[in-house]
Amino acid sequence: MEIQTDAAPGTLVVAGQELSVRVPATSANLGPGFDSLGLAVTLYDTVRVRTTDSDGVRVRVSGEGEAVLPTDETHLVARTIMDTVRGAGYNVRGLELDCENIIPHGRGLGSSASAIVSGVLAGNALLPESARLDAAGLLHACSALEGHPDNVAPALAGALAVSWEQDGVFRSVKAEVHPDIIPVAAVPATELSTESARGLLPAMVPHRDAAANSGRAALLMQALTSDPSLLREGTEDFLHQGYRAPAMAPSAELIAALRAAGFAAVVSGAGPTVMTLAAGAEQAEAAEAFITAHLSGQTAGNWRVLRLGVDRDGARVVLHQR
Repeated sequence: MEIQTDAAPGTLVVAGQELSVRVPATSANLGPGFDSLGLAVTLYDTVRVRTTDSDGVRVRVSGEGEAVLPTDETHLVARTIMDTVRGAGYNVRGLELDCENIIPHGRGLGSSASAIVSGVLAGNALLPESARLDAAGLLHACSALEGHPDNVAPALAGALAVSWEQDGVFRSVKAEVHPDIIPVAAVPATELSTESARGLLPAMVPHRDAAANSGRAALLMQALTSDPSLLREGTEDFLHQGYRAPAMAPSAELIAALRAAGFAAVVSGAGPTVMTLAAGAEQAEAAEAFITAHLSGQTAGNWRVLRLGVDRDGARVVLHQR
């Protein structure tokens, strides 16, 4: 999104600014809500940002991706900060980032969306107030960079996001999640790229599948916001999970077993994480026990089982110095 600004091209943002951004993980699709529904959960990446008078970009990474992510201007958060600032007609001389990564990478929990949201929010906060994007502009900017809004929308606003694109503009509405719902994530050690998973989807699906999916998506909204007893029926998918199953056979097997046992289990985003939406603490505990038992043996050590909460507030920016 282009911003109207009176700044001369390349005007430097103020050096000595310091801020931090905390962004939640997200689980998109939730079964039938393909490319439209996303839920924010209580895993967080945190980025501390400083502008300096010294030329160049320095990035320190701890946690997920510590040994493999770039530590210069090619780092996704750094690149997004600079692009956001330059898009408003400004520039950054020096930038220092400390990235604490908790969200698993390449597992369908919105790690790239978190990085993009962190970068856009940080870059926006470094600008003079008159040059900053509003909430709608932030959503569109993040969605355009990510390519779709289903992860960035809940990362920005928290809770449950229903998102769409109309006339080239990305939009979203926030819905509050029933307080009894507890997400339980089974995270495998193996990664799966969104591009690979999307490449398995057919160009066309039968009309009956599209109609059935539409009904389940509507039911899922009722289950998530008002009646968690409907979660298992509401999470039944007809559009994408079956086609993606060959790329994540252990995840597909776990989902089938969980659903046969009565749990509302789905692929988280493009996978391979399995997300179970439990109705209350007792069912969450039962889901954890079922998953642990199912994975017992040689594969158990390759998975993490995380009982999470629903993040209801979304990304937060804290200014430390101005």
